Formats: sequence, structure tokens, C-alpha cells
Amino acid sequence: MEASKERRRATHRMNYDYIIVGAGSAGCILANRLSASGEHSVLLLEAGGRDDSFWFKIPVGFTKTYYNETYNWMYYSEPEPQLDNRPIYCPRGKVQGGSGSINAMIYVRGQPRDFDDWHEAGNQGWAFRDVLPYFRRLESHPLGNTTFHGADGPIRISPMKDAVHPICHAFLKGCAQAGYKRTDDFNGAQFEGAGIYDVNTRNGQRSSSSFEYLHPAMSRRNLHVEHNVLASRVLFDANQRAIGVAVTQNGQAREFMAAREVILSAGAVDTPKLLQLSGVGEKALLAKHGIALVHESPAVGQNLQDHLCVSFYYRASVKTLNDEMRPLLGKLKLGLQYLFTRKGPLAMSVNQSGGFFKGNAQQEQPNLQLYFNPLSYRIPKSSTASLEPEPYSGFLLAFNPCRPTSRGSIEIASNRAEDAAKIRINALTTDKDIDEVIQGCELVRKVMAAPALKDITVEEISPGPQVHTREGFLRYFREQSGSIYHLCGSCAMGPDPRTSVVDERLRVHGVGGLRIVDASIFPNITSGNINAPTMMVAEKGAEMILQDARSTATATAEAASEEPVRLAAAA
Repeated sequence: MEASKERRRATHRMNYDYIIVGAGSAGCILANRLSASGEHSVLLLEAGGRDDSFWFKIPVGFTKTYYNETYNWMYYSEPEPQLDNRPIYCPRGKVQGGSGSINAMIYVRGQPRDFDDWHEAGNQGWAFRDVLPYFRRLESHPLGNTTFHGADGPIRISPMKDAVHPICHAFLKGCAQAGYKRTDDFNGAQFEGAGIYDVNTRNGQRSSSSFEYLHPAMSRRNLHVEHNVLASRVLFDANQRAIGVAVTQNGQAREFMAAREVILSAGAVDTPKLLQLSGVGEKALLAKHGIALVHESPAVGQNLQDHLCVSFYYRASVKTLNDEMRPLLGKLKLGLQYLFTRKGPLAMSVNQSGGFFKGNAQQEQPNLQLYFNPLSYRIPKSSTASLEPEPYSGFLLAFNPCRPTSRGSIEIASNRAEDAAKIRINALTTDKDIDEVIQGCELVRKVMAAPALKDITVEEISPGPQVHTREGFLRYFREQSGSIYHLCGSCAMGPDPRTSVVDERLRVHGVGGLRIVDASIFPNITSGNINAPTMMVAEKGAEMILQDARSTATATAEAASEEPVRLAAAA
């Protein structure tokens, strides 16, 4: 009977050189780069399905996947004590391409100081000067090959400057009147200032790592992709080396074995969860859920960071995108425009203009990000509702602090992979974060008081003019703010195994054959949207993995060539 069980189990095992868990923004890049030479066999595991729906191609399609359990894990945090005890919605992509298939496509790298801080935290090779070549490698920018941009990468970058709604220019003029700088390129020489965002689109369609890296590579014989696969644990040998992954697929248990490495790219929520389920984490937590300890790593799931934002809503005296996108006839007109020209509002992000600003004169770096949307909509309270423009000519101005210092956690809820992890953002638990909330509210009001914006504004709908004190601003943020979906840092990179999970080459401390390549390795959150830096991490991570493979092969060859000499000497 036991022999029969073992034979059946063996039939469900398959062997590869590399196994990548998670086909998100990072995993798709890894799959392409590791399989490119044809030398290595690569398996990519994805818990969701394929990104073959029309809604993944059209930029405005994110409104259809925002509350869609087929393509979205639809996670919620635990109730946040400092945010009116509310659970905060944390959408995560459950589809090939991951969150890069359902995001709003704003392409921002962050400011150089963000990455210099990674380097100064003990991570050699991660300063801005070190990571810039990988940003350039992944992008194809209309400016061509310059100091700050690349022209030959898979991800197409599209400036929206010539296509944004006219009221975005009123925002830019208002910022100038309020005394703030203008920048033409948030990813160029000047990060600070007001401007128009770039997006990752190609000919009016989403340019995700799935479309640009993975799709072209899927015909390779040495790359295999499995969908609808839920990883339950990493498999280790007696020497604490990762040798494979146990999964369930369509109700069937399977095991995939890795001859070289297992690479976790499941994201800031599910990568630490999988480590904990696999016996790598805080000893007491694992014991609580009856999980055998493989290696104690107390930093797994710690250091979670996110950008929290709040929106100020305005009724406009001029037409906005509300007037075009709310009526049925307007939707039809925009749909036809997109269908025949690949242009118009449906080809862009709703987050069209904004920028990075100093909240006061004491700030050394920009510490606040603004989003100016020529559209106003409320986040629905029900998962059956969709994002709909409000029934008046309106726009919104939102902000989030760039580098919050509050730290949260990810923790398994049970020993079952099917159960969502507990997300604790732990927001507003430092004086700095509280002060920056007030700075952000005051910045919004200062910009909106500029003549160019006063000229197009009828009234502030919310929070309304009755909210004008520090206490009132903070209360509004506590009651109305939400995640802007930039969770990261939960398996931080660093030299100390007590406070970090991976080293500077993204190898998990204390075990062999296991790396993490996704946003969970960020030591600190970057200023701005994190999809671009996540893709950069994947480009750099893939290069390090291949470098180490070549070093191992060279060492093995040298040892083999020396063996006859040693034998002759012994004789």
C-alpha cells in the first residue's frame, strides 16, 4: 500500500532547474530572462488564470477588475486602530501579470534617495547609480537612449502630455501660481514638481510584464507555465536547502522539484505567507499553527509598508471626464474612439497629472505625492458595485505621503494555504506620519487656492470648508483614507538575519536554494508608484541568478579538471 502511494506521488513530480512562484510583475520578467539562453528549464507557477480578457489590454479595464474575485484576491487588512478601526481594501492581482495586470499603469521609479537608502542600509549594489541601468534596460522610452532612459526594453513608456484632459493644465498652472516647480519627467533629472505622469502603454494598450516579457517567451521549449496553481509550501531537504514546491491544482496535490533554485515572486502578502507555511518565520507563530520549524527567521512578514491616500472632491464650473464617462452615449462615443484610434480617455490612466512636493521648508526631499484626476468617483463599498463617475462635473485631488515610517506585518491565519494572511498596515503609528497627513491636507488646500483652480471650481464637496484645522484634517484622513495598493517590504533585504529576510543578492538568510524577487524585498518603500521599481528588482535579480549559475558551473568545471591531478599526486 505504501509503495503504491509513493508511486502515485512520484507521477505528480516534475523536475526543473528553476521554479518561480508567482507570475506577477516580477515573475514574468524572471521567466523570460532565465529561459532566454535555452540552457535552463524554468517553471512558472501562477495561482490565477491567463490574462486573455480584453479588459487586461485596455487601460481603463482596471475599473472592471478592481472588485472582480476571478482576477483579484480582494484582500482586506485587519481593522486599523488609527484609521477609525476600518479594514482597508488591498486588491492584489490573481491572474497572469499579477497586480501589473490590474493597476492604473502610472510609471514612476521613485527618487534617487530611496535607493541610496537601500545601499546605506547595508545592501551593496542597490544605490540609485547601481539600479538605473536596470530601469533603462526594461523600458522603451520615446526620448531614446539617454542618461535616464532606455529605448530598447520590452516595457513601452508613453507620456500623456499631449492627451490629458484640459483641466489638467489648470492644475499645472495653479501649482506654478502657488510657487511650486514644474517637471517634464518624473523619471528624469528632476523628480520634484508638478507634471503629467507617464504610463506603461503601447499603442493605447497596457504594456505589462506579462504582455511584453512572458507572452513572447511562452513558445520556448524550456519554459513551462502552470495556471490555477496554489503553492502550499516550499520543500526542503535535510540540509535546509529548497528543492521544490508543493501545490494544489484543480484539487489535485502535486510537487515540482527544482535542481537549482526556488524563487518566490508571490508579492508582499503571499511571499511571506508561503515562507511561514513552509516553516521559515518566527518560531512562536509557526508553533501556534502547528508548523514544523525549518529555519527561524523573525523578520519574515515584518516591515510591511504602504502608501495611504485620501481624496478631496470638487464640483467644477467646466466640463470634466464625468460628463463624458457617465452617460451611456458618452461611454459609447469613447468606446468607438478607442476602438478605431486607440486614443482618448480609455487609452490612458485616470491619474493624469500630479507630482511630488515638499510639505514644508524643513523637508530635504519631496515627501508628498499628488494625483489630480479630471474625473471624480467614489470607491464603492460593495464588491458588486463598479467605479462610476459622480453625477456632476467634478474632479478630485488626492495625496499620499511618500515615505511613511509606520511598519505593519503579514501573518498566516492558519496552516492552510487557502486561508488569506492577516494584513496589518499599522498606519499612523509615528508622529512623522501624522504630521505628514496634515502637511498633505494643507498642500491640497494651498494648491486649490491658486487662481487657475479657483476659476474652475464651484465648491469643495468633501471634506468641505468646515474642515480646516489640524484636528479636522487628521480626522478626515482617519475616516476616509485608503490604501493606494503599494504594499511592500515584508521580506526586507539587509545584512542582518534578525531584521531582514534576504541578503543583497536576494538569497533567503539561513537556507539554501531559495530567493525572493518581488516588492517584498524593499528595505523602504519608494516615493511613488511601485510597479516600476518592482520590475527593476526582477531585472537585477535575474542577472544575479544567472551570474551565480555561471559561477557554480565554472567552479564545478575547475574542480573536475583538477581531479585527475589530485588522483595522480595521490598515486
